[in-house]
Amino acid sequence: MHRSAFPMFVGAALLFSAFNVAQAAASAPNVLCGAQAGLPGWVIPGVYRGSLGTAAITLQVQRPTSGDDEVGAYFYGLHQTNLTLRGGHQGSALVLAESVWGGPERGLQTTGCFTLTPAGSALKGQWRSPQGQTQAVSLQLLNVGAQPLRLQNTSGVRKLREDKPLTFLKLNTAWVKVAGGVKEPLSGVVYPRVTGASAALSGALQDRQLQAAASALECRSQLGDTPVEPGEGFQFSAQLTRLTPRLVSLRENADYYCGGAHPDSFSEGLILDRQSGQPVAPGALWPGLSSAEQLRRYLTHYPKAAGRECLDAVTSGASDTEPAQRFTAWLTVQGLTLLPTYLPHVTAACAEPVTLTYAELHPLAKVGGPYWTGLEPR
Repeated sequence: MHRSAFPMFVGAALLFSAFNVAQAAASAPNVLCGAQAGLPGWVIPGVYRGSLGTAAITLQVQRPTSGDDEVGAYFYGLHQTNLTLRGGHQGSALVLAESVWGGPERGLQTTGCFTLTPAGSALKGQWRSPQGQTQAVSLQLLNVGAQPLRLQNTSGVRKLREDKPLTFLKLNTAWVKVAGGVKEPLSGVVYPRVTGASAALSGALQDRQLQAAASALECRSQLGDTPVEPGEGFQFSAQLTRLTPRLVSLRENADYYCGGAHPDSFSEGLILDRQSGQPVAPGALWPGLSSAEQLRRYLTHYPKAAGRECLDAVTSGASDTEPAQRFTAWLTVQGLTLLPTYLPHVTAACAEPVTLTYAELHPLAKVGGPYWTGLEPR
């Protein structure tokens, strides 16, 4: 499905696999770990770091909401894939059932049990496998907010640290310059950079990459312990499509399968101010290009080869969508490319990109405006 709400993807666009896990959870309570419902009153929500046997782990525990028994997750330092934790108690001890999604055939699997007691602000106890083997566990409360930032200090980094501290700890590392931009090493996501960019623009590009990397990690966790087959996971790419003295434009594409009914995808265009890093709407470049005018011109140029059924789909679907949310857009050397974002999965293939040329758009332009210099190639 083509969509333009990429910032909402993390934790939301993995709906199908999350639904599978939630359904399976109802039939896999913590009885396998001998737990009763509810966390002990002494539990201090937060992130803990320490050891399980000889392995380094990082664990988050929080009080559940809406009656759910999911209370957090943990990952091994070596593998860094989240394992879901479902919480309960046994007497005064905290019991955490380690759960992974084993695919549609196996459902949610309980693969280990933590039994922990407090030692000041620390946690001590053991982990037990389903076969009965045990390992000692020792965890210290970690002040995530005090961890040195290895990334540019942006609103996106701060939000990730607050909302998803385990993901923040994985991604708050030194990223690597590669051909085509910068690579986040854990997810493998590469994102373009602009030579001589302002701090604000560099931060905006970093935050886009941060969102994509977080989505890739979450997708992998949703797949559980099932082998990753070709076409599974979160495959992401981004490319610079146009640079002018005042603007930078990019296109992002993702194909993902994180479990569930079927794969999905999205494309999103970006037009950013090179100084502020803020989004620039097409209407700021062409004041006469209203949402209604975008739709009219898009339908006029819609490729005949796509077929009548597709034309009907993009025409009728637009009427059910808020005008400002109908298209995502990006600049190229030819003009402004529009792509519908409102089509459901069954007709997503009908979302053909259409480019409105600079010559066609010139009568609608803000000639002499702040973004005019270099906008129309000579």
